[in-house]
Amino acid sequence: MTRCKTRSHVVLVAGFEPFGGDAMNPSAEIARALDGREIGGCGVRGAVLPCAFGDAVAELRRLLRAHQPVLVIGVGQAGGRDAITPERVAINVDDARIPDNRGRQPIDRPVVAGGPAAYWSTLPIKAIVAALQARGVPAAVSQTAGTFVCNHAFYGLMHALRRRKGVRGGFVHVPWADEQGKRGQPGLPLATMTEAIATVVEVAVTTRRDRRTGGGQTH
Repeated sequence: MTRCKTRSHVVLVAGFEPFGGDAMNPSAEIARALDGREIGGCGVRGAVLPCAFGDAVAELRRLLRAHQPVLVIGVGQAGGRDAITPERVAINVDDARIPDNRGRQPIDRPVVAGGPAAYWSTLPIKAIVAALQARGVPAAVSQTAGTFVCNHAFYGLMHALRRRKGVRGGFVHVPWADEQGKRGQPGLPLATMTEAIATVVEVAVTTRRDRRTGGGQTH
């Protein structure tokens, strides 16, 4: 459990700039909306990361040094999903289907050369899902953060946190926002997703042990 006794204890919420031709990325809007809020006794700092291999992790490391957070939650857009999905694991591979915002398109490269194959999230992902569902928000555990910049940043974050004792971290994907106008595609209102990530923060700072409930897949 992350203990926050004062607003000087910081939770960092990091979203991403738009990518792939979209004019908006809901994760960036969520991070901006939560910046300056107090949740669970912690002061929230919102930040927007570049959607670029290498640069995203470099900016995360800068933010870790600047804010010394007790909890870090990355947030990214997963267009096509229909729920808020806390990620279980980050894997040590970059394999980009499209170029990032700097034109980089790594294929089958490690995020960290010589690093472990994967890092587990240290967020209470099943408790988060249960809390969101109890509030009427579609939510499910995700078993893959992909191999684009979201997974890259997630892995880079957990690699950086491995030597920061007591600092929890993880990643949550959100669907397209209704406001993006993706006709025929699943989505949620931006306001709903913003409050959902606020719930993620609240649960993460108040939950000592995760729930022992099924959250896996049958395939």
